[in-house]
Amino acid sequence: VQLVESGGGLVQVGDSLRLSCAASGSTFSDYIIAWFRQAPGKEREFVAGINWTGAHKYYAEDVKGRFTISRDNVKNMVYGQMNNLKPEDTAVYFCAAASGLYVSFDPSQYVYWGQGTQVTVSS
Repeated sequence: VQLVESGGGLVQVGDSLRLSCAASGSTFSDYIIAWFRQAPGKEREFVAGINWTGAHKYYAEDVKGRFTISRDNVKNMVYGQMNNLKPEDTAVYFCAAASGLYVSFDPSQYVYWGQGTQVTVSS
């Protein structure tokens, strides 16, 4: 499956962004999808994940209440709504796909990755 992210940008503290991930090339609904992020000099970290039905969602502690993941299996899209952005949210955000039943927080479990979209939060 091919993944293409969009929606990043330069925003101010407290602003919102909606990230999008467009999937193609395979049966999208077969995959668990997650958002990861990577800041300069840091390891890639889990942000949020969603199972294939969309019924189960998981979030990293530092984005809970500010980030909402959703998916549309008809449009082959996954979204990440980010609210109340903070400078520490600055990173490249990636969407990733994995087979299986359960969302993993481990990036090594994800086989397919997009190219990433930059989010910069200015104070």
